[in-house]
This record gives sequence, structure tokens and C-alpha cells, in this order.
Amino acid sequence: MGKHRRRGASGICLILVLAIPGLCAPAAAAEAAEPQSCRVVRFGLFGYSDIVATTALASQLLLRLGYSPRATELSIPVIFASLANHNIDVFLGNWMPAQQGNIGAYVADGSIDVVGPNLEHAKFTLAVPHYLYEAGLKDFASIKNFAGPLRSSIYGIEPGAAADRLVLGMIQSDAFGLGKFKLVESSEQGMLTELDRAYRAHQPIVFVGWDPHPMNLRFRIDYLSGGDLTFGADFGDATINTITRGGYGSQCPNIERLLRNLKFTLRGESEMMTAILDRHEQPDAAAKVWLEAHPAQVEQWLRGVSTFDGETGSTGARAQSARSETQPFEAWMLDHKIPVGEAVAAAMNSARSHGTWFFGGLTYIIRALLEGVSSALSSIPKFAFVGAAGLLAVAVKRSWVLGGFVSAALVYILNQGYWTPMLETLSLVLVATLVCAGIGIPLGIAGAHHPRFFALLRPVLDLMQTLPAFVYLIPTLLLFGLGPVPGLISTVIFALPAPIRLTQVGISGVPAAFREAGEAFGATPIQLLFKVELPHALPMIMAGVTQCIMLSLSMVVIAALVGAGGLGVPVIRALSSVQVNVGFESGFAIVLLAIILDRICRPSMR
Repeated sequence: MGKHRRRGASGICLILVLAIPGLCAPAAAAEAAEPQSCRVVRFGLFGYSDIVATTALASQLLLRLGYSPRATELSIPVIFASLANHNIDVFLGNWMPAQQGNIGAYVADGSIDVVGPNLEHAKFTLAVPHYLYEAGLKDFASIKNFAGPLRSSIYGIEPGAAADRLVLGMIQSDAFGLGKFKLVESSEQGMLTELDRAYRAHQPIVFVGWDPHPMNLRFRIDYLSGGDLTFGADFGDATINTITRGGYGSQCPNIERLLRNLKFTLRGESEMMTAILDRHEQPDAAAKVWLEAHPAQVEQWLRGVSTFDGETGSTGARAQSARSETQPFEAWMLDHKIPVGEAVAAAMNSARSHGTWFFGGLTYIIRALLEGVSSALSSIPKFAFVGAAGLLAVAVKRSWVLGGFVSAALVYILNQGYWTPMLETLSLVLVATLVCAGIGIPLGIAGAHHPRFFALLRPVLDLMQTLPAFVYLIPTLLLFGLGPVPGLISTVIFALPAPIRLTQVGISGVPAAFREAGEAFGATPIQLLFKVELPHALPMIMAGVTQCIMLSLSMVVIAALVGAGGLGVPVIRALSSVQVNVGFESGFAIVLLAIILDRICRPSMR
């Protein structure tokens, strides 16, 4: 009888399952669905194009699954700290062993979980163009033999990045005789731009290289041997891990399954990076195209993964993708963009191709001027410089209090170890101010004498003052390469409107009676300018020069992003590596230098 009852119960269950699937399916889906807190997936994003590519791919998969991925661009140390503090959830760019020093403590205390590798056998060390390799620079020990042609420079990437930290460690410890070398820090794109310039001109360059990256296809480069103790064995053989905040996998197991399935290849990442870097596609658009072209890989990544609502991964993802299609008109608009960016890029490429001699010559002149001023300032004994600056303040402002402050501020900067960066910044500011005054004052005078000319000039000045300062760095970086030259030119563009406007205001404000008196005594236009207008407008002109100095100092940190050096470099390093002490020390040094220049150059209000 029990046997018949079991058979009857089984039959009833079968009937219920066949007859009322709507009751069972939602229950299963609800059981498989993840908590609402898992819908938003917060990625940490660093500027490396490989991390941008993999994050874009993962984000597009999550969108298809009904999640809401968000990416926040941060420095590597800040990403690790944010994971530990539960401010972000996932990071796909943990390069090991290079980042062991950054992440080790977090993994040990459980605040960061290592999901597993998403790419193995990557490469990460110093590299050179093949023609330089053939010339004899084949290992780390040979770099010092090419110090002259290399200008004692090694080109890195973002300040605070693991690669830059390793190179700085070699320089500071004088490993391989590199103690007198300098690291030029900027960004991945800045380094690639300088590599492109050197490669075109067949000039020597040593830079941080890695694979996967399109640079390996675009340029014929060789990786240097002998750096095993610094970058790791086998040319810095690296594994890239996926990491999450502690406990994220247990809270959101479906996302954890997807992250474990994400295994990238050198070829696949290179294809994505080529689309982003060479074809200038947006990362999300490039990821969509790549996923559509590799359905088998998508199926593999979604194996065992469901949508946020609990549907089977591949089927649900296709449904979500169909629901999230862009509206036809919007898609048409996006496919028919007004080619503003393309036109500017074409103009820049044309200028680079046909104006090499001009930009090369201008770069040489500006670099020589900057190096000359910097060398002149550096040749002055430090305490003699401090005393002379204090006496200059007393002579100009007739204030012993100001003279004492100037001397004390410079002694503080010397005590904190920022004397050399301070001189580099001072050189940049002095040359930029000289150039701005040389261009701005004559233009301001011409604008005051010719109102129609100033009416045409005004919108240009408005554009120069309102355009974000970072935008200036892009064309100057392309045309002049890394170093202080693009920093100086960007600073001049940013600061130039101040002396033009204030000179025009000062000259225009000269009372008509003064001009009439000069003309009555037979003064020529040149005599009127130098004996009447300029003396009367001098306070306003000096105010423009002072503003120019302050604006130039405000560009210090931004200019450091293109290798300009100076006090901006430690500020960016501190921001990238979350070093509060270094940030405040270098920032306070910038403030003191600004106060010194402002108090000495500020015009008298009497």
C-alpha cells in the first residue's frame, strides 16, 4: 500500500508540474535571483588600456544580464583602499607580482578577495625600439652606457603606478648605475606619444613596456633582459588577477561565477585595445562589437551564470540585450556624428607630418631656454639664494618682515627636500611669465588702440580662459612630446589672456586730457605710448603680470602630467599612492612659492 501511495504522490506532483508551470517557474527564478544590493556592480578602473578593455567587456556582459555596472577611475593604491572600504566591488587589473606591495596587507586581513587570474603570461618590464637593441642596448646593465643619447631619461607611465615605483627604486638605489637617470612620468598615452616621436625620428628611448598591448604590433620593440630582481623573471612574467572586496562573492554568488569564468587572452585583449587606441572607438562600443563577433566566447563566459532575475545566462542575456537596444533615431544620430574631433585629429596629424622641422626646432629652443634658466638658478649656492631672495623682497617692498618671511619659506622648502623641484617650477613660471608678457602686453596695447581688433580678439581670449586646462595638454603633447616644453606652452596658453586683458584696460583707461596734453607738446604716438600711456597704465599692467604668475603656478600640477617636472610631480605621486604626508609637504611648498612671488611682484596700490 505504501508503494501505491508513493506512486500516487509522484503522479500528483507530475500533474502539478505539467499543469501549473507558472507557479514553479517564478519560484525557481526568485530563488536564483540575487539580492537587490547586487544589481549595481562598482568597478575600479585605472587608465591602462588593457584594464579599460576588460572592464568594458565585463560591463557589457553584466548589462546583458540585467545588472547596472559603474566604473570609477582611480589610482591603483586608491582602488585597493576603496575595495577594502567597500566603496567599490570589483577590479580586473591586479598585476602580480608587481602590485604585491600594494595589495599584500589587504589580502592578508581579508578585506580583499582574490577571485583568480583572468590573464596569465603577460609581460611587464623595460623595453627599447629594435634599432636601439641592435645598437647594443640589450639589458638593464647597458642602459647607463647610453646615458648621453637617452638624455639620462627613462619614460614611465602614471605617477604612483607599480612600474614607476620599481624604476624609481632602481634610480634611488643606483641599481645598474642608473643613479643619475630621471624618470619621466606622465601617462600611458603620454609615454606612447613619446615612443612614437622617437620611433619616427629613429632616436633612442627606454620606456616601460608590457604585453598585451598594441604597441607590440605597432612598433618593433625588444624587452630588456637582466631585470629579474626588479620586474620578475622571464621579462617580468605577470599574472593579472580579478579581485573583489571582502565577502563580495558570498553576497553576490552569480557575479562571482561570471568573474571566475572571465578568462582573457593576449590576442583578445590586443584586439580590444587596438579598437580603442588606434581606431579611437569608445570602450563600450568596442566591447559590443567584440562580443558580437565572438559568440562562442560569450557562451563560455556565461556558463552557469544567470541574469539578475534568475534566467539562464545565455538566453536571458540575449533577451536583456534586445531590451536594451538603442532607439533607432538615437542610433542614427550616434552613427552620424558631426566630425569635430576627427577634423581636429586630422589637423594634428597633418601638423605632425609636415611640421616636424618647425616643432622640433621650437622644442629645442624652448628646452634650451628652460634648461639654461634652471641651470643658472641651480648654480647659485642654496643659502646664498635664500639670502638674495630675502634682500630682493626688502629692496622691492621695503619690508624687513616680508624679507624674513621669504627667507624662512625658502629654508622650509629646502628642509623638506623640495629644493630642486622648486627651482624647476620657478624656472617654468619665470619663462612662462616672460613669454606671456612679451606677447600679451603688445597685444593689449594694440587692442586698446584698435577696438575692432580687440572685439575680434575677445572671443579667442574667452575660449582660452574657459577651455579646461587639460585640453591644452593634448595637442602640445602630440606636437612637442613629453617634457617641460608642452608644459610651458600649455601654461602660456592658459595664462596669456590675463596680461592682454589688463593691459588693454590700463591703456584704455588713460584720461583723454593726458593724451591731449602730450599731443599739445608735440609728442609722437611712440612718445605718447612710452611717456604717457605706459606710465599711467603700469599698475594695471603689473597686475596682469602678477595674475600671469599665479595662473602659471596653478598649472604646475597639471603640467606634471606631461613630464614637466617640478613640484607637481610629488603632488601627483602622493595622490596616486594615497600619501597624505607627501601631498601636504609638496602642496605647502607650492603655496609658499606662490606667496613669495605674489608679495614681491604685486603692484603698489598707491
